[in-house]
Order: sequence, then C-alpha cells, then structure tokens
Amino acid sequence: MIWFKFVLCLAVILFAGTKLAQYGDAIAEKTGLGRIWIGLVLIAAITTMPELVTAVSSVALVHSADLALGTLLGSCCFNLSILAVLDILHSRTPVLSLASPRHVITAGWGALLIAIAAAGIIAAGRFPFLESGWIGIPSIVILILYLLGMWWMLRRERGQRVHAAPTTALRYDKFTTRTVCIRFALAAAAVIAAGIWLSFIGDEITETTGWGSTFVGTLFLAITTSAPELVVAITALRMGAIDLAVADILGANMLDIAMIVPVDLAYGQGFILSAVSKSHLIIAAVAVMMSLLVIVGLRFRQRRKVFRVASWYAPALIVLYILGAYALFNSGIGL
Repeated sequence: MIWFKFVLCLAVILFAGTKLAQYGDAIAEKTGLGRIWIGLVLIAAITTMPELVTAVSSVALVHSADLALGTLLGSCCFNLSILAVLDILHSRTPVLSLASPRHVITAGWGALLIAIAAAGIIAAGRFPFLESGWIGIPSIVILILYLLGMWWMLRRERGQRVHAAPTTALRYDKFTTRTVCIRFALAAAAVIAAGIWLSFIGDEITETTGWGSTFVGTLFLAITTSAPELVVAITALRMGAIDLAVADILGANMLDIAMIVPVDLAYGQGFILSAVSKSHLIIAAVAVMMSLLVIVGLRFRQRRKVFRVASWYAPALIVLYILGAYALFNSGIGL
C-alpha cells in the first residue's frame, strides 16, 4: 500500500510538472520576460515547492532533521543528473553547448551555497556561537547570498533582454494571459499538494524498510520531489526551450539550499545543521563536484558529442550520482 501511494504521488507530480513547463513558457511569451528569467525564478520556485513542503513537514511533523536535509541535498544531485538525461535525449549536439553561457554564474553560485551548507555541518558542533536563537548563522549567510545572487543575476538578465532582438513568432496567441496564469496556478497547486503528502510517505518508508532517514531523504524523497524538474526539463527540451530547462534545474538547486532557512526555523530545537548526520557531507561533496562538471560543460562548448549518444559530462554526472548514493548507503551512518 505504501508503494502504491508513492507511485500515485509521483504520477500527480509528473502530470502537473508537464503543465508547468507548457504554461511557464506561455507566461514568458505573454509577459515578455525571457525563458531564463521564468526558469530561474518562477518555474524553479514552483518545482521546488515539494522539497520545501517535504523538508518543513519532516522537521515540524515527522521530527526528522536528517530526512529534511537529505531531501534538499539529494534533490540538488538529482537535479544535476537531469542534465545528463537531457544530453542523452538531445541528439547530435551537446545540450549544454546550446544553453546560454550565462548559466555558468547560476551553477557556480549554487555550488557555493552547497559548500557553505557543508561547512555549517562541519563547524556546527565545534563552534556553538554559530547558533543564534532559532536559526544558525550559516543559514542566515546562505539566505543573504541567495538573495544577492538572484538580484545580481536578474539584473544581468534584464540588461541582456533589453539588447535582445524582439521575438516575432507567437506560439500561445490563442490563450489569454489570464487563462495561462490560472492554469499555471492549478498545476502549481497540484505539485504543492503532492509535496505535502510526500513527507509522510517518506517516514512510512523509513519505518517499513528499516533504512535511515538520511538515505531515504536523499534517495526516495529527493528523486520524487525532483520529478517536477525532470518533467519540466524534458518538456522544455522538446519545445526547444533549452534555456528554460537549464535555468529551472540550476535555479532549483540554489533555492533548495536557501530552503535550509525556513527548515531551520521550523525545526525549533536549535541549529538544524548541528543536529544532522555527518553523512550528508558525502552528498554535498558530490553535488559540488557535479556542479563543477556542469560549469566545465557550459564553458567548453563542444560541437559534437564524444560518445554517440552522450557528451563526456553525461556519464560523468550519472556515475557521480550513483557513487554518491552508494557511498551514503554504505556509510553506516543514519542507516
């Protein structure tokens, strides 16, 4: 029964995620905002809602800090592995070679936020002063850097959009702006509702299988709550909106780490990074390495794939993700 609920919840997110991509692209056309803007801000905010709701519910209702942080960090790794899937699905040219090089900034900023979170886990037990009331200082630093990064990148995109050539072809002229926004809101509500249910399903999986909260959060919940990013990215790829897909994935990673702040506040038992297992450092290190691979792929824009079906970074991203999950499972911590 538990696995039926898991699959049902996944199906809801997959269906709603498809609609998010379609109507998100329509909003970009109707409002005149670029796909990078929409993917980085609007789509990323919606597709990461399951992670936020699941993480907050995990600490507030299930009382599992490891489940919450495992969901956030695991989602970062799974999101980056989606880029490998996109590259395999995109024939001929490496998908990152067709994406805007401006995504390098987003990928680098996301890696920085992940590194700060890992540093907070290491330093939490050694420096008690890092805990300030209900929230830790590293959480505050993460939030400030996230807001500064978003402000700077959005300002940069605004300047790029001013100099860009106007788009003449309209794909969604048959829909009104009001209709598009309403349908987008309905799809978003479905994703959020399914995310609330996920925290309870994850706790049931933990109790049923005997696996630890760290592993369950990092693997099962992370993959399921990242399903919207997967569906949005594949749908955007099929529509030819590669920048929308990449922006959603990298923007979601930044937001996933920034969500440590509300999770820290909801925890209510001190600094959350001081209460989690050190095994989270494994997946944090993997996420940083995967981010660096994406940066290299964006910087060195190859015209052809090294392998017939994939670029050099696609198998590297997949292998890193699998090795990270395997190392976490065999770490003996939280299991």
